[in-house]
Amino acid sequence: MKQSILAPNMLGALNKRLNRAHGLHTLLLIFIVVATVFSALPLLHYFRGGHLFDYKLWYDTGRQMLAGQEIFFVRSGKYDFMYPLPCALFLGGASLLGQGGLIFLLVAINSVAWFCSAKVSATLGTGDRRITNPWVYVVPSLLVIVYIWSTYHLGQPNLVLLALMLGAFVALRAEREIIAGGLIAIAAAIKAFPVIAIVYLLYRRCWTAAASLVVALLLLLLILPAPFRGFERAWRDLEKWSAGMLKYSEVGVAQRPKRSYTWKNQSLIGVSNRLLRRVDADAAFAPDTPVYVNFADLRFSAVNAIVIGIALALGCVFVAVMPQRALRTAESDAIEFALLLLLVLMITPLSFGYFFCWLMLPFAIAAQRVLAGKGSAILWWGLLALALLALGLIFPRGAQLYGNTFFATLLLFIGFLIELLHAKRAGQRLSAALA
Repeated sequence: MKQSILAPNMLGALNKRLNRAHGLHTLLLIFIVVATVFSALPLLHYFRGGHLFDYKLWYDTGRQMLAGQEIFFVRSGKYDFMYPLPCALFLGGASLLGQGGLIFLLVAINSVAWFCSAKVSATLGTGDRRITNPWVYVVPSLLVIVYIWSTYHLGQPNLVLLALMLGAFVALRAEREIIAGGLIAIAAAIKAFPVIAIVYLLYRRCWTAAASLVVALLLLLLILPAPFRGFERAWRDLEKWSAGMLKYSEVGVAQRPKRSYTWKNQSLIGVSNRLLRRVDADAAFAPDTPVYVNFADLRFSAVNAIVIGIALALGCVFVAVMPQRALRTAESDAIEFALLLLLVLMITPLSFGYFFCWLMLPFAIAAQRVLAGKGSAILWWGLLALALLALGLIFPRGAQLYGNTFFATLLLFIGFLIELLHAKRAGQRLSAALA
């Protein structure tokens, strides 16, 4: 009995301490320390001559850009650099700082993106910029800290993409559609996923945002590179990138033939192919001992039909639970934005581990709703999702072979669908009462 009373008292005392100004300052200091440690480790690898993962590729690409060399060329059966040309332009400027300077710049940008993502996720989750409850900041970052660390460790820009998407959501809420479209376009120019965003904007009749996205993409992909590469060469670069990256076959996706269907890819395409076809789920480097986890051996065309069917079903259910424009609230929009990010994570053909730092927004919204005494559905579905994600910590390869991260994301998607449906019905009841 004493233990059951003691736990709430301790939690209440901790809440009081954290909610004081001193507590919030302490949390900010902890963030700075953690971000500094995460940033320092890639720099230590560089100074000690260790493996630099993608940081080396970014530097080499930047130097090739400055030298006027080809960016998209085949080596060992695939492109070394797989991102759109605007990324290479940025890396060209960053490479002027030297390899160490480039790493310092990228980890600094990553830290700013992390801070902004945590702040904006909490703002969207609560609908209030003046947030005093520290748990809305702390819990989401803690739950995705492994994925955040991966972005620093490997040198991936997914936290930056998250910050851009969250900024676009804030702009949409403020009816600044040109800004929203531009931010999504920048994110799409870093890692291409514009189709889902454009469809969403069109469905929501955000015509200005959709047009802004398309125009900004054209500017980023063709007009911006022209002064550095020439218009003809910029067009040729876009053609080569499209030919190399917009590929999907029995062998693999884009320029990841050996990793497309392995445990590292937690997308709908990756999980479906390794569970429904006899493909090597652990292929990476030769020599390789094949690992198979499929419980069926379907034709590639049959798997594609299943993938398309599931993707359409997810999209249709999402559309079905969206409230009408007149019934939208800050609360329903936050849930809707979380669902959009979850949909992108699942349907994007290549979703590696570090992509799932995007779960920060769903977890921020879930934390806020639970703290406010709402969200019973997202609480239980979220706990199931966390249990699946935890399996990846205990059995890193074994759990991901069977798509634990994908299925955890799917569970969150279901929970948020239920929450949005509840919010929609509450809005309808309120509208009927006012009428």
